[in-house]
Amino acid sequence: MRTAYILLWFPKPTETFIFREVMNLQRFGLPLQVYSLYGPWRRDLSEEMAEVADDVERLGVRALPAMLASMLFWLFRKPATVGRLFRDALFRRWRGAEKTAENLWAFLAGFHLARRFADAGIQHIHAPWAGGPATAAWVAARLTGRPFTFTARAWDIYPPDALILDKIREAALVRCETGANVTHLRDLSGAEPSKFELTYNGVPLEAKGDAIVAMAPPVRVLAIGRFVAKKGFDQLITATRLLADRGIDVEVTFAGDGPLGDALKRQAKALGLGDRIAFPGYVSYDRVGDLFLAADMVVMPCVIAASNDRDGIPTVIIEALLHRVPVVSTAVSGIPELVEDEVTGLLVGERDPEALADAMARLARDRDLALRLAEAGKARVHERFNPETNHRRVLDLYRRLESDP
Repeated sequence: MRTAYILLWFPKPTETFIFREVMNLQRFGLPLQVYSLYGPWRRDLSEEMAEVADDVERLGVRALPAMLASMLFWLFRKPATVGRLFRDALFRRWRGAEKTAENLWAFLAGFHLARRFADAGIQHIHAPWAGGPATAAWVAARLTGRPFTFTARAWDIYPPDALILDKIREAALVRCETGANVTHLRDLSGAEPSKFELTYNGVPLEAKGDAIVAMAPPVRVLAIGRFVAKKGFDQLITATRLLADRGIDVEVTFAGDGPLGDALKRQAKALGLGDRIAFPGYVSYDRVGDLFLAADMVVMPCVIAASNDRDGIPTVIIEALLHRVPVVSTAVSGIPELVEDEVTGLLVGERDPEALADAMARLARDRDLALRLAEAGKARVHERFNPETNHRRVLDLYRRLESDP
């Protein structure tokens, strides 16, 4: 089926898993066109991403007149359907300003995309996120009668938006990137289990090599990600102080940026860790491999934020294990589906810096254990996150939709 993918931005450097899915599905022969609800993302694109950036149909503010015209177009042609869309979408209690703005823009964009899809002969609409992109897909599907699907990941369903039950009910298929999400959405919606499919992300399995994991003082600890509450990076800073008090020499690199960056730096300074913690800022995807090769362990102390937001399976954990770097993390959301305690890494409870420090100290003192866990973790990544296998399964799921009456 001629397929449309709807995203907020594409390509986006932090969404390499979606980029790889699009590239592979196109390589497999699926006629796939990407539509973005916003304008282009220009910063920190890899060379490969930059090469395809012009192949995307974008909306953004400049498309607002066309979006309003498309709404009028459908209002004259399908007034009852448009009326039901407004009734079902706008009189809801949305959660948070950001999700509200995203979904309202996506709702409006859905009218214009419906026209574009009809003109382009699109037969299947997919949203790689359950938030705004799935809202636009839901609108376009109602107007055109095309089937739509979406993928549920993390921020987009924790907490879910006001339309999530409608989108689950009307979608032909809901893909979930973790088994935890399958359980969560099935319990939330009461939908039949056949509505949901677990499709782990496919990630490039090529690595720059295996990390040495010397575990020689100072032990080099790496944490990568957005500086937001769900990453739990404040817990790692506290754990670093605890390790220093125990006489364990560690140096921690926090690679990334985000709204909590200044607060994390103040915390590190207040705890007297200025010589043990580095904040190099955002590191492009092309350079991340070098950070893994230089690391003795990767620590991702993920938590469930006050807003209920959480990670699924952070891509950084997958990439760390690909480089044979041992991982310490928390038993949050889908993380235990990759990091199995004492098998492919070490898991501790969330918001427990003492346990986090204990796990880090254990790896620092037992290099053989660290390497055994990392090797097992690398094997599990190759087993569960193979892009060739996982993306061909996605293609098979889409073909099943085509064959269903």
